[in-house]
Amino acid sequence: MGPRAPSVMNPRRSYTVPLPNRAPLALGARTLVMGILNVTPDSFADGGRHLDPVAAIEAGVRMAVDGADIIDIGGESTRPGAEPLSADEERRRVLPVIERLAPRIDIPISIDTYKAPVARDALAAGATIVNDISGLLYDPELGRAAADGGAALVLMHTRGRSKGMYALARYEDAADEVARELEEAIARAEAAGVRRASIVLDPGLGFAKRAEHSFDVLAHLEKFAALDRPILVGASRKSFLRAALGDRAPAAREWGTAAAVAASVLLGAHIVRVHGVKDMVDVVRVADRIRASASEHGARATGTERAGGAASE
Repeated sequence: MGPRAPSVMNPRRSYTVPLPNRAPLALGARTLVMGILNVTPDSFADGGRHLDPVAAIEAGVRMAVDGADIIDIGGESTRPGAEPLSADEERRRVLPVIERLAPRIDIPISIDTYKAPVARDALAAGATIVNDISGLLYDPELGRAAADGGAALVLMHTRGRSKGMYALARYEDAADEVARELEEAIARAEAAGVRRASIVLDPGLGFAKRAEHSFDVLAHLEKFAALDRPILVGASRKSFLRAALGDRAPAAREWGTAAAVAASVLLGAHIVRVHGVKDMVDVVRVADRIRASASEHGARATGTERAGGAASE
């Protein structure tokens, strides 16, 4: 038998990420699905469908029923060019949803914010994860807020603010540079008192990255796995997909999203962040089965090689 072709899949370590007042996140055995719930009037993907708290709460319940493992609630649009929002207005949007949704679902809630005051109030209302698009660059107090609340902390890579991020999308090697900058974000988090075990990394597809940078980063998730923290990938409906699909509206990018989600799973992501939960749960389940079959085949092949080697000695 000739040499086996190299696997297109990356290995995926297992992690246990502690959460306050509930069971920890078990990452690695299967891919978790994080459903996106934007409580904003100007979301690029859903056009403000969930600005009303009642509509947002019902959407969160549906996501849980459809198989989401985490609900990520955000009150400020961070699409390129978006205007910043005050902490008071952000609180007004997200807190009623978190307070009323948390008792109705049995999965963790994440607060998508870069502001320490919003994070503290969201954790008090029932969130257990802080998802920071800035990797602790925007608000130096956010790390301490997450640490004080015992929350898991997602550190996403970006450069600059929403209005000027693309001017900073200059890379010699995007995957290498993003990995180095995420390593710096880990150091900021640990200096703020966040336990390393509580950190999840997001390479930030589409943030301060041209399409070619986002595809390069996605294709090289092993660079982030080397940082020894779980990986979250958010490709859902993002504009970089237009480089492959053509100029389509966000809602028309679901098939492209499905391809990116499947690739993320095969390349080692622990969590995928998506808008269309029900369909993407199906994509993840199939991709996870492919991972499992490949691992079983690899284990059998390794055992056969070892047995053959022992017999020939």
